[in-house]
Amino acid sequence: MQIEIRHAQNLSFREKQVVTMKEMGSSAAEIAKRLHISESTVATLYNRARGKGYETVIVIPGEALGLFEGEESLDEG
Repeated sequence: MQIEIRHAQNLSFREKQVVTMKEMGSSAAEIAKRLHISESTVATLYNRARGKGYETVIVIPGEALGLFEGEESLDEG
């Protein structure tokens, strides 16, 4: 799995860290512990990042989902 944060240039380094961990499923408590900050700071950073309009795209190859296993390409006829 690959995570892409679009408009990341608008985010601070800490906001990028929080957004990445949040989008990967970490709780505010887990993020706070990992980054050595309070849960309220996690919430502030996440809300600030949301206000800056980032977008998260999760790229999952079809093979990882078992969708294309053993199938021939549609272009081959």
